[in-house]
Amino acid sequence: MGYKVAVVGATGNVGREMLDILAERGFPADEVVALASSRSIGTEVSFGDKTLKTKVLEHYDFSDTDICLMSAGGAVSKEWSPKIGAQGCVVIDNSSSWRMDPDVPLVVPEVNADAVAGFTKKNIIANPNCSTAQLVVALKPLHDAFGIQRVVVSTYQSVSGAGKDAMDELFSQTRAVFVTDPIEPKKFPKRIAFNLIPQIDVFMEDGFTKEEWKMMAETKKILDPKIKLTATCVRVPVFIAHSEAVNIEFEKPVTADEARDILREAPGCLVIDKREPGGYITPYEAAGEDATYISRIREDATVENGIAMWIVSDNLRKGAALNAVQIAEVLVNRKLIQPKAAKAA
Repeated sequence: MGYKVAVVGATGNVGREMLDILAERGFPADEVVALASSRSIGTEVSFGDKTLKTKVLEHYDFSDTDICLMSAGGAVSKEWSPKIGAQGCVVIDNSSSWRMDPDVPLVVPEVNADAVAGFTKKNIIANPNCSTAQLVVALKPLHDAFGIQRVVVSTYQSVSGAGKDAMDELFSQTRAVFVTDPIEPKKFPKRIAFNLIPQIDVFMEDGFTKEEWKMMAETKKILDPKIKLTATCVRVPVFIAHSEAVNIEFEKPVTADEARDILREAPGCLVIDKREPGGYITPYEAAGEDATYISRIREDATVENGIAMWIVSDNLRKGAALNAVQIAEVLVNRKLIQPKAAKAA
């Protein structure tokens, strides 16, 4: 007996990616249901070699569904995740709504898979922010070995992190530059084509943006509350994959070679680090891949026990859809949930 899985937000960037990854990884599902809002009813989405017609979330009964992958935005999740969880279906939520709830585990399987077991309080497990997910995959093995004290990170985040409309805006603005059409920012506060925007999400009272705060708070919850982290998050004119320039201060002495060796063996990490032109990863190459790529590993002599490095990952995959499916795999592999159909039989 396999599991019954629902994907909410199945017509969006991440929802479609979730369906692809469930099929790619051969997730043990007997049935997969695509759900979306009423305006998307009947829209067809791909699942492996099948085509699914989307059903309406509001009319769907979750009582016989085992796992719900939720990627429909914060407002939908806030309203629906508790209702779905109350019907005995485990929600793996991709929004920011539940991440900092003390009764909801915030999980990156390569980093803190054991935290998954805490799902029983609300039947909800949270996926971290896309920029946090790839960061902690790279930080975890180094923290275990040398003890991280402080992290300074600057992100270079692709437009897909802001949804399909944002990708369309980059495309149309880029075209407009070449044909000298007027450029109108809609999704972003300023033009994104051939430009950088040092604002992701809203500003907070202290001058940081909500995205920067998320990275700080989520890293502490997932990895270690004692780690100090400061972030500057920047939107760049790249379609897919987020990049991060990271500077880390450790408690113990560490060389670049030691860091490189540890990261080469770490789950989810792929080190591409040759000190020559092109001997590093770029977002273009990371798009469509599962790994968190690490390049430019070097010692930073301006602080004691410092390492600098470059991290790139596909934000739609490891930053969202892949991480959610990996959480579902932890639930199944550790036998934390049983298929409802098997119980009924």
